[in-house]
Amino acid sequence: MTCPRISVVMPVYNVEAYIEEAIQSVLDQSFEDFELVIVDDGGPDNSIALARSFDDPRIRIVSQANRGLAGARNTGIAHARAPYIALLDSDDRWHKDKLLLHYVHLQANPHIGVSYSGSQMIDEHGEPMAVAMRPKLTRVRTSDILCRNPIGNGSAPVLRRDALDRAAFRHPTEPSRICWFDESFRQSEDIELWVRLASVHDISFEGISGLLTEYRIVGGALSANVVKQYISWSRMLDIARTNAPDLVAEHGARARAYQLRYLARRSIQLGNVELADDLFARATRLAPRIHREEPVKSATTWVAIKLARLAGPDRFRRLARPYLGAAA
Repeated sequence: MTCPRISVVMPVYNVEAYIEEAIQSVLDQSFEDFELVIVDDGGPDNSIALARSFDDPRIRIVSQANRGLAGARNTGIAHARAPYIALLDSDDRWHKDKLLLHYVHLQANPHIGVSYSGSQMIDEHGEPMAVAMRPKLTRVRTSDILCRNPIGNGSAPVLRRDALDRAAFRHPTEPSRICWFDESFRQSEDIELWVRLASVHDISFEGISGLLTEYRIVGGALSANVVKQYISWSRMLDIARTNAPDLVAEHGARARAYQLRYLARRSIQLGNVELADDLFARATRLAPRIHREEPVKSATTWVAIKLARLAGPDRFRRLARPYLGAAA
């Protein structure tokens, strides 16, 4: 059997409202030499039945007991056969030329291990929001990955398989399984891997122009999730400190400040103005230079906090959500 040139890995868990759009966005790609490895992560809903309704020989479905997002991605990568691995979360979508453009980019630049692009935010109904991720694309340093995570989300990267395999390790309690993502993480598993690839394995990252991923923002999140996300991100930084102590010594405080500012924006979106104010103040005390480096985002965050106090959290959340989104 001839191997495809790109393997698309799609973890699936309780996404029946969105999975058909995600799969169709892969099947509609202008680059056709791919396989789509759908990983059934043991969800109780109708997602996999919907996936099985697609009649395309390029789709393979692999089932497992629930392991979470990192574990599902690991299973998909283990079953992938292509020299390039593209990741797509099953509630997101792709521009029709995404795989083609990343394939050309990686073929033309053999020193690049991870190719990525910007992302357009969409709401739960699939409608574009007034915010997008437009990351740094070139001359990307390891400090850029630690501080600003230019990949931005788990549906943006296409990775060279041999670069990804440099970060492979055996599961600590199931040594027969190979992992790339750390399955002990329930959040921040992607940035942990990106930092490890760059800092430990010297993998180069570079982006291409265009908003080629449609990243879905789903309502219903809780402020408690912001705290969990910060705890998970902090654990990532602890691991990075062990793997690359000089990197964290020089850039760790700035990275933490950027994360605090990002979580302040998330808190505003969720209507928790007090938490947003506290997180923004912590970011300012820790590394005020982030406001000089990105004055527009810092200023809009500060103004949003002040306006939220005047308008009230519920009214402001309705007004601001299309603009703040999840952009850091």
